[in-house]
Amino acid sequence: MQESWKFINLKAPESREKSLIPWLNNVMDQNDSEMGIFLSYYYRREGAVVENVRLKPPSSDLTEMTGSITVTFELVHFNACLNIHDTNPEQLILFYEISDQGTALTLTGPYWPEREPDEL
Repeated sequence: MQESWKFINLKAPESREKSLIPWLNNVMDQNDSEMGIFLSYYYRREGAVVENVRLKPPSSDLTEMTGSITVTFELVHFNACLNIHDTNPEQLILFYEISDQGTALTLTGPYWPEREPDEL
């Protein structure tokens, strides 16, 4: 399984020579619920949802139109019947690609192999 999500109709970054970190932070803040939905696909088998997605500050400035970033988030397990409401901090590496015009951002998550059902 490998999920990807495309954000379109974005305001282009100011300059390609400047750091993309503020621009990526702004995109994630404006699309917080979509980021949660996108990352929740990776944890749906656990019955968890993702909330409060934030860009982890990278060790160097991001100026390339493609690359990888690390996001931090809260992984929430909730089950009213079992009286469970756990929140655990997690992080995940995402690959990003910004369109030539800078008006679209595609995020691709890691590849997690899925186990096939056992034969009877």
